[in-house]
Amino acid sequence: MSDETGDAERVRDEGFDDFLDAIESGEGFYLECPEGHGSLPPRRVCPHCGATDLREASLPETGDVETFTTVHVAAPEFVDDAPYVTAVADFGGIRLTGIVRGIDTDDVTVGTEVAPDVGETETADERVLILRAP
Repeated sequence: MSDETGDAERVRDEGFDDFLDAIESGEGFYLECPEGHGSLPPRRVCPHCGATDLREASLPETGDVETFTTVHVAAPEFVDDAPYVTAVADFGGIRLTGIVRGIDTDDVTVGTEVAPDVGETETADERVLILRAP
């Protein structure tokens, strides 16, 4: 699909894009079941216990890196972004995986404090979850 300028229109991934929109607006959330298990939208059932009574819980403003890797040889969709760091960060009830930006790749360690944000890839100009210095 193209718009009037010929630019390809982005296909909206309703659950993921809604999640990114909420982070961009400062109202990040995750889904939580009565047992306290967290998951990301779109979910209708808790992947841990099968509960269907899920509610939106506020995403903490910061989390801590639990693990990370520096990517030097990237997949074609990220070739212009390399080198970059991908990290998994603990935000209390949920873990988020994102690309680390605003922190030198050599300075990312387990325990580095990060905040969720939204950015775009250099290669494909696609929206992605970013983990930044708070």
